[in-house]
Amino acid sequence: MATLVLTAVGTLVGGPIGGAIGAVIGGTIDRAIFTPKGATGARLGSLAVQSSSYGSDLPKLFGTMRVAGNVIWSTDLQESKHSSSAGKGSPKTTSYTYSASFAVVLSARPIRAIHRIWADGSLLRGAAGDWKADVGGFRVHLGDEAQAVDPLIASAQGIDTTPAHRGLAYAVFEQLQLADFGNRIPSLSFEIEADAAAVPLATIAATLSDGEVAGAGGPLLVGYAASGDSLRGAIEGLAQALPVAFADGADGVTLVDETAAPVAIDAAELGTAIDAKTAPHVVLDRQAAGTLNAAIAISYYDPARDYQLGSQSARRDASARRAGAIDLAAAVDAASAKAIAEARLAREWAGRTTATLTLPWRRLDIGAGALLTLPGQDGVWRVTQRSLESMLATFTAQRLPADAAGLPAASPGAGVAEADLPAGPTTLALLDLPASGDDPATTPTLLIAAAGASAGWRKAALLGSLDGGASWQTIGQTAAAAVIGTTSGALPPGSALLRDMTASIDVVLLDDAMTLGGSGATEASATANLALIGDELVQFAAAAQTGARTFRLSGLLRGRRGTEWAMAGHVAGERFVLVDADTLCAWTLPASAIGSTVRISASGVGDVAPAEASLTFQARALRPPAPVALSAALQPDGSVLVGWTRCSRAGWVWLDDTDAPLGEESERYRLTATRAGGTPVAIDATVPAATVSAADLAAIGGSGPLSIAIVQIGTAAATLPPATFTLAMGD
Repeated sequence: MATLVLTAVGTLVGGPIGGAIGAVIGGTIDRAIFTPKGATGARLGSLAVQSSSYGSDLPKLFGTMRVAGNVIWSTDLQESKHSSSAGKGSPKTTSYTYSASFAVVLSARPIRAIHRIWADGSLLRGAAGDWKADVGGFRVHLGDEAQAVDPLIASAQGIDTTPAHRGLAYAVFEQLQLADFGNRIPSLSFEIEADAAAVPLATIAATLSDGEVAGAGGPLLVGYAASGDSLRGAIEGLAQALPVAFADGADGVTLVDETAAPVAIDAAELGTAIDAKTAPHVVLDRQAAGTLNAAIAISYYDPARDYQLGSQSARRDASARRAGAIDLAAAVDAASAKAIAEARLAREWAGRTTATLTLPWRRLDIGAGALLTLPGQDGVWRVTQRSLESMLATFTAQRLPADAAGLPAASPGAGVAEADLPAGPTTLALLDLPASGDDPATTPTLLIAAAGASAGWRKAALLGSLDGGASWQTIGQTAAAAVIGTTSGALPPGSALLRDMTASIDVVLLDDAMTLGGSGATEASATANLALIGDELVQFAAAAQTGARTFRLSGLLRGRRGTEWAMAGHVAGERFVLVDADTLCAWTLPASAIGSTVRISASGVGDVAPAEASLTFQARALRPPAPVALSAALQPDGSVLVGWTRCSRAGWVWLDDTDAPLGEESERYRLTATRAGGTPVAIDATVPAATVSAADLAAIGGSGPLSIAIVQIGTAAATLPPATFTLAMGD
């Protein structure tokens, strides 16, 4: 005889997810609720890949979810050409930047807002709506039925041929700069708020089916992206993962509320005679324990970890030789995921016991998914299948677990998440430093350090002017954020000959994320922990944090790289810049810029107005350091013999048993002698010594001490400032 298996049909109307629900009820209703294959829906990981292909499913979003979207319109890459020159007679440098404008559809259901946006996994837009990269414009179309045509797309495609995409939520980017993304449109993902709060499963099913699937409640989902070619495809994954059931009835398919009162089956109904046949009593079947999972792990999207994959598990014992896995392509919190795993495992073990019972045909009012209590059996049972044969209704039911006790606490774990920090305004520091390497510099170079008032600062675009701001040229971008701050006190005078173990200086850094650390390498390295304080280069061996953003530096080596001249005259509030090649942008200048004022403008995404700084450029890297160890002796003939030790810009390592390398094409010095009220006399020398003759002293005239200034004349420029000393002499 034929067996009639009753099913109910629901229909999903409209939107990109079309087709019929099909045979929702028929076989088992729990883990394999939708037994027919062929329809597909969202899977873990499928929402993370941005596409731009025709025919792609457009998801309907519920709650708050992170999705990649589908690019539906884009311009070609837009090239911008920038030419710059170091000055008259210098070759021009041409650079190119690229941008693109495009639209990304996000949901086939209206949304409320877009929050954070990621590009290639890095935060592009923060929760406060602040951008981390340069975006010319951004608009969101929420997907209502009255939304207008986007003006940018209309201007490119024509107003008459541009659809408004009503019913589709999409975002439009204007002039997104692509330098940070390899000059291509990055893979984007969006945190979308479609509903104000978490959404029950019943609401999702009812919305997708236009009310054909009824019921209330069900697990709350923080977010879900429904996709697929049918209602079954849209919620199949949810129905397989969640401990829920659907029931068919006269009014269609209903999500079963398992807190409802069950139908009590009377013992007399199990022995009713029909056509001289007697219906059997309840027949129980128990599945072998070895075929069941001893542990279940669930994978899901965790909002606490920026919607990265999370995992929670439940187990009956420590060994757990057999384990199952559930993929829940929805966003839930860690505690809910833990509860789902525990409930799923409990249902599997309780459901190992099934009951088959035969009732009069009149009890066909009991639908698949209905809850029952059976005579002589404990607990509540759920109908998983029913059939009609010879006017007898046969039901198969599974035992449900008892109410779960309190679940253990669940933690989302530590995720790899990028901090959402505002960029903050740009701070600039211009550095005119002595040569940093062992080889003498050959071109005038200005070093530019920049950072933001927040750790979210990345880079800024640079412009430079050599004519007082009358014209500007593109330099490029700043380097990585430098460690910049100010001194809270004045660095006392010191000596460049020995490490200063008594003095210290307090430094207040620009933002809380910046830090300083001690280094034992300062004994052997001329670049370890090298910092510019005012105009003096200092190395520090120890850095102790004394407060938020505040560090006390000690173990100082002063007047490094020929900056002895800057050791005196320090004041509180001077600039502090950690000299690190990776955080300095170099701009090569023409020789004509030496002695002139150079202006720099920097514009980052956090700047309301560009940051500006200027300095009088002296090309210190081209100048030999001032001589040291000056001495003078009055000779019997009335002359003054002056001696000194040269310093070289060709290396800064202390050399034993040898002089410092010359570092210039030839060795030349100029000594200038003068007295108060007298006339200066200049004497050139090719060795580190010179004599101020009695005739020179007479030519100087004047009165009081004799002032001596010595410079070494380098290949490109002279020492600045000179080495000086005074010699007390009679008139």
